[in-house]
Amino acid sequence: MVRSDRKAAISAYKDLPLDWGVFAVRCSATSEVWVGGSRHLSKHQNGLWFTLRMGGCRHPALQASWATNGEAAFTLEPLEQLAADTPAIARVRILKERTAHWTAALEAAAL
Repeated sequence: MVRSDRKAAISAYKDLPLDWGVFAVRCSATSEVWVGGSRHLSKHQNGLWFTLRMGGCRHPALQASWATNGEAAFTLEPLEQLAADTPAIARVRILKERTAHWTAALEAAAL
């Protein structure tokens, strides 16, 4: 890739709109659920699955379940997306609140 093309690709990625939201990771084999929040809800699964495949997930219980049950047993489900007009200054706070709400509602472990 030419240096200018690489810079253009990086710039285009940075200009993508953020889609803040809450998601659940479910294991069908054990019925375990983990809930987390993300600034890139539509792209979060790709990164999380990569860290799980490489054995580098920061959540030991999720990593252990992944190792025991395999990738096929897991799904990532978007639960809630913040409105596009949510003020930037409030997004982090609201995302934490909504993540806590869904964690309690689903009796899940937090990511």
